Formats: sequence, structure tokens, C-alpha cells
Amino acid sequence: MSGTQGVAATLALGRPSEATVGFTLMGVVNVTPDSFSDGGLYLDPMAAVSHGLELEAQGAEILDIGGESTRPGAIPVGAEEERRRVMPVLEGLISAGARARLSIDTYKASVAAEALAAGARMLNDVTALRGDPELAEVAAAAEADVCLMHMLGEPRTMQRNPRYEDVVDEVRAFLSERIEFALARGIAFERLIVDPGIGFGKTARHNLELLTRLDELRALGRPILIGTSRKSFLGRLTGRADPSERLAGTIASNVIALERGARIFRVHDVAPVRDALIVAAAALEAG
Repeated sequence: MSGTQGVAATLALGRPSEATVGFTLMGVVNVTPDSFSDGGLYLDPMAAVSHGLELEAQGAEILDIGGESTRPGAIPVGAEEERRRVMPVLEGLISAGARARLSIDTYKASVAAEALAAGARMLNDVTALRGDPELAEVAAAAEADVCLMHMLGEPRTMQRNPRYEDVVDEVRAFLSERIEFALARGIAFERLIVDPGIGFGKTARHNLELLTRLDELRALGRPILIGTSRKSFLGRLTGRADPSERLAGTIASNVIALERGARIFRVHDVAPVRDALIVAAAALEAG
């Protein structure tokens, strides 16, 4: 499928069991030594490529390649090092014939420009186009799909006592402003995706409120991407300290998000989440 068709076309790809309540799975391909869940596992480019192809085989229609950890307290990585990590993986997936849309998880214009020129078709930006003044123009010129995420502060500081008067209202207002910013910089409305930023400057209570009131973000008119996979608030709720043991919590949170209107799901464990969402989508359709 051509990357110029945009996210709306991606969402329309739903399998027969997803006919009415469609969804798209985004597989996580972290090429980092310090990500909270799988840091260091796929530093070797061939290992990362193999992992991406396996996620695609399990049902991922987007592969999100990231070379800088954004876990709480993470230290920033320079653009040259980030390029060194992600470009061999991106190029390797293309050479291997990956059919999934390739997404670059970065806020740096130089990294995004190189990745988009090489064949990535989506930009996943945790700063919502605030981290680099040139990034919006790069995305517009490439006609890339762009995910705008809410984050309070930056990864190094975002979990230091985050406060909101009303977390959903404030996240919605932020994303609305970021949509207007993107439009003013030449990014087409139909290419935008919004992400409330679960775990990015939020307490467990904030995360749960965002999940239960996620439908309020539908007023923004863009597909909602949700990323709860293996996150720490699930561990606090379940007592699972090891991120790899948080699959059940990940599934539960994604099913709730589907019912509330999310349509793109960024996950580490594609196959089991896919099965859960197919069943949930069929139940919602039947209802």
C-alpha cells in the first residue's frame, strides 16, 4: 500500500472480523540500550529487522522504529547516534520486503528527513512538533503521516509530580492546538493522528481517567493512537514489577481503549493483543 494514501486508508484495511470496528496494530521496534521494557534486545540491526518482520507476521500494519528511549528519566541521544541506530534497521526492513508502513519515532528533523527519504512513511513525535522547529516542514514536504502526542515536560522530568486541573480537558486542548500548528505548517489534516501520551507526565490515576474518557478526544476528528503496552502504571495496578509480565494489563487497557474510540494500538506483543482486539471488536459490532 502506498504511503501517500494516509492513515484513513490504513484504518480501512480491517480484516473481515474487524469490518465495522476497525483497528490498526503498530509494532514496537526499539533500537535502544535503555528502553524500559526491551532495551538492548535489538541493538544488532539484523536482530531488529528480524523482530520487525516477526511483528509484521503477527499482524502489525505499522512498524515504529525508535533509536532514543523516552522512558521516565531517559537521557537524550544525539542525532548522529540516533541515525546510526535506526537507519540500518529501516533500510534492512525495506530490503527484506516489509509490507508494513514504516514509522520513525523521533523528534529530530535531521533524523526524520533521512528516514522519510529512505522510505519511512510516518513520523511518531512524542513532542508533537515542539522538539525541533524544522520538523513540521520536513514532515509536510515528505507528505508523511504524523502522530502528535501529549507529554508534560520532557522524559527526564515528566514524572516529577505531574499535575492537572482536568487531565482530559488539558490533553484535548493541547492536541487541538498542535493540530492547528501542524495545519499552519502545511501538514494535511487527514495525515494527522493524536495520542494522549499515556505515562508521559501522568500519574496512574491520570492514565486511567484518560482511558475511561478517551471518547472525548474523538471530537478532534483524527484517529486516536494509544500506547499502554507494558507501562509502569499497569505494573503498579497488578503488582507486576517486570514489564514483560504485564501482557494481561496491556490487553485489558487496549480493549477498554478500543471501546472508547482508539483505533491504532502501539504494542510490543502484537499477536495476543490482536486476538483480544478482534474479539472485542466483534462484540462491539454485534452490540
